[in-house]
Amino acid sequence: MHGGPMPRLRVCFFNRSYYPEVASTGQLLTELAEDLVQHYDCDVTVLAGPALIRAAGEVAVRPHALVTEEVCNGVRVLRAWGTCFSRRTLLGRGINYLTYLLCSCLAARRVQAPQVVVSMTDPPVIGLVALLTAYRNRAKLLLWLQDIYPEASRVLLSKRNRTLDWILNRVSQMLVRKADCLVVLGDTMLERLVTRKRAHAAKIRVIPNWADCSVIVPGPKDNPFSAAHNLANAFVVMHSGNVGLAQGFDSLLDAAERWQEHPDIVLVIVGDGIANAGIQAKARARNLRNVIFLPYQPKEMLRHSYATADVFIISLRKGLSGFIVPSKLYGILASGHPYVAAVEDDCEVAVITRQRQCGLLARPEDGEDLARQVLTLYRDPELARQMGRNARQAALAFDRSVQVRAHANLFYELACGAPHYRHLDPAQLPHGSSLAS
Repeated sequence: MHGGPMPRLRVCFFNRSYYPEVASTGQLLTELAEDLVQHYDCDVTVLAGPALIRAAGEVAVRPHALVTEEVCNGVRVLRAWGTCFSRRTLLGRGINYLTYLLCSCLAARRVQAPQVVVSMTDPPVIGLVALLTAYRNRAKLLLWLQDIYPEASRVLLSKRNRTLDWILNRVSQMLVRKADCLVVLGDTMLERLVTRKRAHAAKIRVIPNWADCSVIVPGPKDNPFSAAHNLANAFVVMHSGNVGLAQGFDSLLDAAERWQEHPDIVLVIVGDGIANAGIQAKARARNLRNVIFLPYQPKEMLRHSYATADVFIISLRKGLSGFIVPSKLYGILASGHPYVAAVEDDCEVAVITRQRQCGLLARPEDGEDLARQVLTLYRDPELARQMGRNARQAALAFDRSVQVRAHANLFYELACGAPHYRHLDPAQLPHGSSLAS
């Protein structure tokens, strides 16, 4: 440390999704919050909602009061009640968000004098509660932007409410203006924030999302997951994560139709989301027997599910580059497998792919091009192996320990005027990772 020991920092996060939720924002926040407690001398509170998306076999537990409190691995979790209607309908999702938002106002009164208040983007307007909490406690407000709204919803939704769009845009611009700092996931997102929201570039930090390189590691294809689903001898093309509106699954089904002449190629879609039921119905209607749908997997099964894949798919619909960043990239890199990214040229995923030579690029929403790029890796095992090795090496730059330290230093800098520079025992870190900035 520099300049003597730092005081114990009090940080409060606002995000509906948190453990045991398996949605990506909930997993990332859980890992960050727990590491801040365990490695960075922080007192952490999370204001979350009921878990709506859970791993296979887990049953959702509804809060028994408007606000409940628990301690989870050292993190104080205030869980605001909210409805649990199906997320597959916009009305259900909207009611879930509204009820959580109202109850989170009550929960926020129980937050104990934070020095840094961090708002994520689930739901997009939760930043209003975070802003009020920061003002009341004279704390610094940081926006950790996983998506940019309403611009993302304008691409995703065919039917939009212009009044709601206007409200979301004004709220987001106000939050960007009032925040002391903004964290974005890449340079394209930074550019979108400056041009669309008139954000000051000087208060924006780029800190990518991450994967835990000690949990997701290259492993044998013959494993419990592949055995359970009869995939050990198949060429597995895997899409793992959210099955939502942003990914453009129609083109993925188009690609799967073209792979049918290769009976050993199987498309495995692991996860859940608002589009899952519709995509499954379309696959059945097209009689795509080479497509398998599986639920989110428990954390202890992750390394095996990743190891089962031969090629991963990352996709993002046209017009979403910079407004949404596919965080599934980092887990794929950690697994040591190649991938095909059907994304726009300026997407953060495309930039990393070109720089690191760890995957192939396809045109977004173009099933023919996607199928062709996957077949390139299918027919050239040595190219696939080399890209997999490059992927694992690239993952170390996006390891959990590296990115958590960047967040921790930023929080201490906001609150205390200096980064923390916590020195961890190198033996605690995954092989090859570094805490150097």
